Amino acid sequence: QVRLVESGGALVQAGGSLRLSCAASGGTFSRYIMGWFRQAPGKEREFVTAITSGRTDYADSVKGRFTIDRDNAKNTVYLQMNSLKPEDTAVYYCAADRTAYTGRLPTTPSAYEYWGRGTQVTVSS
Repeated sequence: QVRLVESGGALVQAGGSLRLSCAASGGTFSRYIMGWFRQAPGKEREFVTAITSGRTDYADSVKGRFTIDRDNAKNTVYLQMNSLKPEDTAVYYCAADRTAYTGRLPTTPSAYEYWGRGTQVTVSS
């Protein structure tokens, strides 16, 4: 069983930065595709970014502003968020997919088996 715990969410002003962390335990972290999703009130959960060995993918809405990376020695994946906007306000979730990488990183929530409880990011204008 894989356990994921997010941290780093906060209230920040527009234009500011935050770095989220997701610590994983259980399983073989280095083999997993790791993703970040977010969900704003009244909206569906949406893809933000994902990473596997040497590959990343980003939603168009965050390209150039957000960066995902991982430290397999620490079983942790990070989300660096710069130039934050009010529309980035959401609960951010970390997710893990144990299936083998097939050339395209999954962007739908149903593809991910394990989820953290989320961390709140609020961007004020």
